[in-house]
Amino acid sequence: MAHVQHNAAHASATETSKTTTGGLSPWRESLVKKLILDGLSETLEVTELARACALSRSHFSRAFKCSTGQSPQDWIRCQRIARAKQLIQNTDLSLTKISLECGFCDQAHFCHIFTRSEGINPFAWRCRVLRARPCLNQASA
Repeated sequence: MAHVQHNAAHASATETSKTTTGGLSPWRESLVKKLILDGLSETLEVTELARACALSRSHFSRAFKCSTGQSPQDWIRCQRIARAKQLIQNTDLSLTKISLECGFCDQAHFCHIFTRSEGINPFAWRCRVLRARPCLNQASA
């Protein structure tokens, strides 16, 4: 019985250490996030990000997901959508221009990814934001 309890305690300690280790070091995480954010309008290759961190692609991908909770591709996609939302809300750029500024290959791909992420297409999202804007101005007056 004591042997079973010892093994259970050991397994629990091992599981805990597995969930708290394996991520990117703080400097690597900071570096790669800066590279991603600075290069959102460009094609970003996970292999290049891994190389900047002096890690293999597979090790980098596992460590990145451990640190951020998302794969590098998913994190990049979320950052691109966030930038697109910012541009949609704060500029009058066309959706085509926004899609290219955010690193999407074309507007159709951008619309597909945006709709999958936000549950609404970018044009409808822009209309909703613009309709809400006057209400915000009246509320602060």
